[in-house]
Amino acid sequence: MYKRIVLKLSGEALQAGANGYGINPEVTHRIAAQIKEVRDLGVQVGVVIGGGNIFRGTGATAKTQGIDRTTADYMGMLATVINSMALQDALEKQGCFTRVQTAIQMEELAEPYIRRRAIRHLEKGRVVIFAAGTGNPYFSTDTAAALRAIEIGAQAILKATKVDGIYSADPHRDKKANDRRLQPGKARQHQAGGPGGEDRHGGRVRCPLNRSRSCPTSPPSSGRPRPRCSRGSRR
Repeated sequence: MYKRIVLKLSGEALQAGANGYGINPEVTHRIAAQIKEVRDLGVQVGVVIGGGNIFRGTGATAKTQGIDRTTADYMGMLATVINSMALQDALEKQGCFTRVQTAIQMEELAEPYIRRRAIRHLEKGRVVIFAAGTGNPYFSTDTAAALRAIEIGAQAILKATKVDGIYSADPHRDKKANDRRLQPGKARQHQAGGPGGEDRHGGRVRCPLNRSRSCPTSPPSSGRPRPRCSRGSRR
């Protein structure tokens, strides 16, 4: 069992239905209950959540709505703060102490992101929600999840979003998007430690977050996708 993880949630996970908008309280409380269940197992949990259920700060959105791309990205960061506050409220109503830390300072609402403070909260058994992405435009919340995971020494990123892996583009919009999940024999040399892609773990590729562990790359026998360690993709 992992000691410390980062859970990446899409903003759409909180909305009502496939075409919904905003935040569904029932869904939010159900997700909070599952996070609390993992926390109660003794796992330290950090969370990064997107903002696509409120506003998606992508080039397509900016172009469609006539909003400057940088401004659109900052608007998307604010959407992640709204989602983070909603999830915090749901967690604390279930007795799970939670802290929200933002990459953009807004001290009346949440703590600023401070690495050592975040780690201390995790060690005390609190869930830490990392909001506002990386604080920089042109970077997705998946990138923020990978960055925070590395900074706090997480052993895995669990990606619970609309897509089942890492792609070169949005697979829902681009049929030619390439699946970039780690595969035995095809992993990059700097990830697997050798030109052949395999290492001494026997067909398992070393996790880019923690090279002392390895990440299974074959699907489970049930056919359901298992959470995979990832280093960044689109929201």
